[in-house]
Amino acid sequence: ESVTVTVTDDGDDVLVVRVRARAVDGAANKAVVLAVAQALGVRRSAVTLARGAKSRLKWVDVEGSDSDTAAAIAALPREAPPL
Repeated sequence: ESVTVTVTDDGDDVLVVRVRARAVDGAANKAVVLAVAQALGVRRSAVTLARGAKSRLKWVDVEGSDSDTAAAIAALPREAPPL
Protein backbone atom coordinates (compact mmCIF):
# COMPACT_ATOMS: atom_id res chain seq x y z
CA GLU A 1 0.00 0.00 0.00
CA SER A 2 1.49 3.32 -1.10
CA VAL A 3 1.82 5.98 1.59
CA THR A 4 3.71 9.29 1.56
CA VAL A 5 4.22 11.83 4.31
CA THR A 6 5.76 15.20 3.45
CA VAL A 7 5.70 18.71 4.89
CA THR A 8 4.52 21.76 2.99
CA ASP A 9 7.37 24.16 2.47
CA ASP A 10 5.40 27.25 3.49
CA GLY A 11 6.66 27.56 7.07
CA ASP A 12 3.55 26.14 8.73
CA ASP A 13 4.82 22.55 9.08
CA VAL A 14 1.60 21.12 7.68
CA LEU A 15 1.96 17.41 7.14
CA VAL A 16 0.70 16.17 3.79
CA VAL A 17 -0.26 12.52 4.13
CA ARG A 18 -1.32 10.51 1.12
CA VAL A 19 -2.72 7.02 1.60
CA ARG A 20 -4.38 4.58 -0.75
CA ALA A 21 -6.81 3.22 1.81
CA ARG A 22 -10.41 4.02 0.98
CA ALA A 23 -12.52 6.17 3.27
CA VAL A 24 -14.69 3.21 4.24
CA ASP A 25 -15.21 2.12 7.84
CA GLY A 26 -12.38 4.40 9.02
CA ALA A 27 -9.70 2.61 6.97
CA ALA A 28 -8.26 5.85 5.57
CA ASN A 29 -8.15 7.46 9.02
CA LYS A 30 -6.34 4.43 10.44
CA ALA A 31 -3.87 4.55 7.54
CA VAL A 32 -3.22 8.26 8.15
CA VAL A 33 -2.57 7.71 11.87
CA LEU A 34 -0.22 4.80 11.11
CA ALA A 35 1.61 6.78 8.42
CA VAL A 36 2.12 9.76 10.75
CA ALA A 37 3.35 7.50 13.54
CA GLN A 38 5.84 5.77 11.25
CA ALA A 39 7.03 9.04 9.73
CA LEU A 40 7.62 10.59 13.15
CA GLY A 41 9.13 7.45 14.65
CA VAL A 42 6.58 7.08 17.44
CA ARG A 43 4.25 4.29 18.54
CA ARG A 44 0.96 4.10 16.68
CA SER A 45 -0.80 4.57 20.02
CA ALA A 46 1.01 7.92 20.47
CA VAL A 47 -0.89 9.42 17.51
CA THR A 48 -4.59 10.16 17.78
CA LEU A 49 -6.98 11.75 15.35
CA ALA A 50 -8.16 14.92 17.12
CA ARG A 51 -10.42 16.38 14.41
CA GLY A 52 -11.47 15.71 10.87
CA ALA A 53 -12.58 12.08 10.94
CA LYS A 54 -14.97 12.76 8.05
CA SER A 55 -12.89 15.42 6.31
CA ARG A 56 -9.87 15.50 4.01
CA LEU A 57 -8.23 17.90 6.48
CA LYS A 58 -7.29 16.22 9.73
CA TRP A 59 -5.70 17.29 12.98
CA VAL A 60 -3.66 14.78 14.94
CA ASP A 61 -2.24 14.84 18.44
CA VAL A 62 1.17 13.29 19.00
CA GLU A 63 2.18 12.26 22.51
CA GLY A 64 5.76 12.79 23.53
CA SER A 65 8.37 15.48 23.55
CA ASP A 66 7.55 18.57 21.50
CA SER A 67 11.23 18.92 20.59
CA ASP A 68 11.43 15.29 19.39
CA THR A 69 8.27 15.76 17.31
CA ALA A 70 9.58 19.03 15.85
CA ALA A 71 12.89 17.37 14.97
CA ALA A 72 11.08 14.46 13.27
CA ILE A 73 8.93 16.88 11.27
CA ALA A 74 12.01 18.91 10.29
CA ALA A 75 13.59 15.73 8.91
CA LEU A 76 10.64 14.92 6.62
CA PRO A 77 10.85 15.69 2.90
CA ARG A 78 9.50 19.08 1.82
CA GLU A 79 7.08 19.86 -0.98
CA ALA A 80 5.82 23.09 -2.46
CA PRO A 81 2.55 24.36 -0.98
CA PRO A 82 -0.54 23.98 -3.17
CA LEU A 83 -1.38 26.92 -5.42
